[in-house]
Amino acid sequence: MSHFAAMDVHRCRFVPFQPSGINSVAFSHTKTRSARHGALARMAVGRANGDVEIWNPANGAWQQETILRGGKDRSIESLVWVNEPDTEVSDGRTILGKSRLFSVGYSSTVTEWDLEKGRPKRHASGQHGHIWCMAAIPAEAGKADSQLVVGTNDGELVVYSTEDGDLRFQRVLVRSPTKKAQIVSIAFQTRKIAIVGCSDSTVRAYDITNGHMLRRMTVGADLVGGASNTIVWAVQSLANGTIVSGDSTGHLTFFDGKTYTQMQRIQGHKQDILSLAVSFDGKTIFSGGMDRKTVLYKQGSSSDKRWGKSWGRRYHEHDVKSLATFESGPTSVLVSGGPDTNLAVMPLKQMGKENHRILSSLPQQPPLASAPASRFVVSWWERQVHIWVIHKSANDIMSGADEDIDLSQNRKLLKTIIIKGDSNISDATISECGTFLVVSTSTDVKAFKIDLPTVEEPGYVLQPSDLEMSTVEVPARLRKLGASKLQLSRDLKWLCVVSEGSAVRVVEVEREEDDIRLGPIRRLRRLQRSVPRYIRIGGMGNYERTITHTIFSPDSKMLATADLAGYIDTWVLNAESQHGDAAKNGEPGQTSSGSESSDSEEESVAEGSDTWTRNPNGKLLPKLPAAPAVLSFSAQVPGEDGATDYILLGVTGQWTVNLFHPLQGSLTPWSRRHPKKALPAPFQDLLDLAKGCFWQGTRVWIYGVSFLGMLDTSLDLPRPSDVSESEAEAAGMKRKRTGYATGAGSKMAQSSLVPHRISRHVNGATDEDIDMDDVTRSDDEHEGVHSDDEAADAAAGQLVQTRNGQEGSSGELSQPNSHKKSWWMTYKYRPVFGVVALSETEVVLVERPLWDVDVPDRFIAGEPWER
Repeated sequence: MSHFAAMDVHRCRFVPFQPSGINSVAFSHTKTRSARHGALARMAVGRANGDVEIWNPANGAWQQETILRGGKDRSIESLVWVNEPDTEVSDGRTILGKSRLFSVGYSSTVTEWDLEKGRPKRHASGQHGHIWCMAAIPAEAGKADSQLVVGTNDGELVVYSTEDGDLRFQRVLVRSPTKKAQIVSIAFQTRKIAIVGCSDSTVRAYDITNGHMLRRMTVGADLVGGASNTIVWAVQSLANGTIVSGDSTGHLTFFDGKTYTQMQRIQGHKQDILSLAVSFDGKTIFSGGMDRKTVLYKQGSSSDKRWGKSWGRRYHEHDVKSLATFESGPTSVLVSGGPDTNLAVMPLKQMGKENHRILSSLPQQPPLASAPASRFVVSWWERQVHIWVIHKSANDIMSGADEDIDLSQNRKLLKTIIIKGDSNISDATISECGTFLVVSTSTDVKAFKIDLPTVEEPGYVLQPSDLEMSTVEVPARLRKLGASKLQLSRDLKWLCVVSEGSAVRVVEVEREEDDIRLGPIRRLRRLQRSVPRYIRIGGMGNYERTITHTIFSPDSKMLATADLAGYIDTWVLNAESQHGDAAKNGEPGQTSSGSESSDSEEESVAEGSDTWTRNPNGKLLPKLPAAPAVLSFSAQVPGEDGATDYILLGVTGQWTVNLFHPLQGSLTPWSRRHPKKALPAPFQDLLDLAKGCFWQGTRVWIYGVSFLGMLDTSLDLPRPSDVSESEAEAAGMKRKRTGYATGAGSKMAQSSLVPHRISRHVNGATDEDIDMDDVTRSDDEHEGVHSDDEAADAAAGQLVQTRNGQEGSSGELSQPNSHKKSWWMTYKYRPVFGVVALSETEVVLVERPLWDVDVPDRFIAGEPWER
């Protein structure tokens, strides 16, 4: 394939996407006992739009693995993990305790989530008010957590049972006679004593065995002129039994765990304390408040053991609504979230000595697609789908052929589709020609036929009125299953559907003149992997077999999928295979590909029609060393330009770049020569994960939320020993990162450890002093990126670009023609929402900066310069 000297880039910010605020953060294992339990640890993030995100914190990668889609008016307000105890089996092996996830959200219903299938598993509700908070009764040694206790807006404590893998309402433990004191927070001091924070200035201790109130503790009244009652937004219990509460006056109050008397009261925040977190040893407390600050408290070494503020800083632009700690091996972090939609990861043990890290609210897999033949860009969020058209190429705009062109008019919104139902969209795909669109939720699949005008006038501009859409009937079986992943082949003959998390089906798309219909459904069998049963039935079950990526080859004759465990499955169209061997290696309960299911699950296939069979050498494909972040076929297909096999790219969350020959079941020679340690230093040092890629001949362009990089797979990467130290530093080949052992950011410079104070002058007046630590850091410091863009660009390439405000722009990525570069990287695009191709030399790059995101107004406006 030839090497192109430049690539046209449409830099856009008009694509609508509204990240949702974070209401709850919870870890499945806050303190892991072993490496095996550490591998199971996941973080659940509950958002205001009802979505639940599952993150993997392993090795500081912080990879967003899956999104469990919610729906209309299903806000997630509280998340709780329940872990069953490990079980010793007869052969000395251990079945890891199963992890279960529960949520509540301003309703009278508790929901359990099915992580394997990516949707709600069961619901339970009772005759009580709306639930505001929830906690699991601490597990007794060797026994499973069997109960959840929830607090309601009517002042009730309600018990739900989770025994025997079920979820059911059990009883109302406490009823409030007046219904004036809402229960807004809950924690457990022991298995039998629940501590609840109420809206009437009290913290109460209840014996949950009989519902008796043991003690009623008062936190004090609000300031003069304030509210008549203080709301206790958060409560925690330390390892020694001490009770800690955070309230709407910004005070942190300590109560003796035996006498239930007040010990100490600290003014921690200027406004409400909304969240509290405690380290596993109980020696460190964190509070998050409405003043946007996160504050660290430590106990003094004096005889009175009084607590005091040790560190405070603003990591968020809005309220700090949720806090959670995680300690596993060297990883020791505090994670916070709020209405500003981003997660902040802060060092726990090294607070004040290491930098924090911001995790973008943009999804790991961009909800974007394109139809190059029609120049369509499709985006979706929640229950809306938008179809845009890009009229002129960036090259035409930059050439000056049309002097009157307005860049903001180079795109047009053609259609906005509102999907019926309450469920949020999980995925969508559009055909290469732009005439067929398929959209899925966890409970439904919808298809649309798009009629395009046949106008051959030169300079014709497509208008919204020219586009006509009609629905296409979807087989009932497919609608009932819903889908988490969709992918149309380039020739518009096949639709790949992933349902129930890990089941792969292909649907034949039948076209007759102007009519499109979906034909037979065929289930494809994945290779059975050697996962021992004692592991598969415990922990998170088959969750790691959840499929995260699906992709058709450019000629539509090969299909590849990848799952969280790193396994890649491939199928080929009309390939010769040994069906006997395939049946022998199939997974239980699955039928041979292309054949009719014995239980009539799929439709029958006519004899002699195209069939999908497992790639004979698919079992030879090496397992990815970590969960995939990107899966993509290059444009090369067998028979073109002397190619003997496809090239399949897999980039993991641990930044290993793997190129495979799937028909041979092997790594490519380039990939064998370039393990992770051979990649240029900027790639190795990236904290952000890859989100996607696009190909330009043998070059693969890989992008993430803060970077865009290129690797030429036809050239060997330079070794540091081949260049001088000064050249390596100028080209960005010299490593600058110092290490991220705790899972957050790098170590702070010594100068930043010394406290400073500055004064701000607003409108000629001097406001009160603020801590230097409150000053917002630059983007590079936030992301932990250490780059020298000018030196790297001068050594490895050039970026030429025109801007047109925040609406959109066009530009050109170019490289010197004097000699080919084997790699290149820039940090000039951020935050990158996604990139889609309009051709091999033209792409649309979408940015969604935080200042373009609508967030709720803060209750407290803050200082004048912040308003």
